[in-house]
Amino acid sequence: MKAFAITRAATDGSNIPFITEIELPVPQAKGHDILVEIKAISVNPVDTKVRAGFASDTPRVLGWDAVGVVKAIGDNVTLFAPGDEVWYAGALGRPGSNSEFQLVDERIVSLKPRTLDNAAAAALPLTAITAWELLFDRLGVQREGNAGDTLLIVGAAGGVGSILTQLASKLTKMTVIGTASRPESQKWVRDAGAHHVIDHSKPLTEELARIGINEVMHVASLNNTEAHYLQLIAALAPQGKLALIDDPHSLDVVPLKHKSISLHWEFMFTRSMFETHDISAQHHLLSEVATLIDNQTIQTTLGQHYGIINAVNLQKAHTQLETGRAVGKIVLEGF
Repeated sequence: MKAFAITRAATDGSNIPFITEIELPVPQAKGHDILVEIKAISVNPVDTKVRAGFASDTPRVLGWDAVGVVKAIGDNVTLFAPGDEVWYAGALGRPGSNSEFQLVDERIVSLKPRTLDNAAAAALPLTAITAWELLFDRLGVQREGNAGDTLLIVGAAGGVGSILTQLASKLTKMTVIGTASRPESQKWVRDAGAHHVIDHSKPLTEELARIGINEVMHVASLNNTEAHYLQLIAALAPQGKLALIDDPHSLDVVPLKHKSISLHWEFMFTRSMFETHDISAQHHLLSEVATLIDNQTIQTTLGQHYGIINAVNLQKAHTQLETGRAVGKIVLEGF
């Protein structure tokens, strides 16, 4: 089968040019695995991080978002049958979705939304899982609850921010504030359902004061946490909650003490990486997100369609993601 892998480490500058087409045997489904014929993918920051950190002699297939059709199932599979159309984000420690076929554990997969085409659906799995787990599992927000609370989403125009803004505004009673710095990204966040949009290129406490907000109970910091950290602490109410998904070089937790602020990490690969007892929670939440899509409660976060899945288009997608200026998700489709 055709696959696209990172084949060389970055020796001088970026290794984006070394995203290369390779040939691999089609894998065989065993146990809880299903074999999926890939139809569409999206590109996420995790792809760029894995690619940039690559230092092996063995090519690594990238890609952690996919929509496809089940072609074969392992002996222990109970949730799917050949012919099912599915979507998922996969597992970090396994070969990715930038290939014609992929093995994935059925417990982190669900049927794709019926009302979305493959490209529109491919924009969502990883970011939907991340946003859902951050909101409901990490921050402990309640469905249809938390009236009177305010959620600040830093980086609301990105992939996770786009779906988190929708989930928070549609499924909870919180006031949702999203940050974005450019007119087009601010409009994107408003369209996603944010009650207020502020500019994260300016001091956040001043921007909050401008819209009459003195403090927030919850913060979802999706990028540049180090740069905003002290401002976020200042903005948080006593006993507030701070959740993040990015990778600060370091983070001093001591300033959180006086306000009893709790710190929460969200890493959507934890359940699959450790095969936790609740690994199938990702199957269930993806099924629920599909229902929310089909009943038009939330929408796809597809931002740009980069064409077919090939080395050139993947290189372009990685380059764009590393600018930090992508709005919504970058999707590729077909081979």
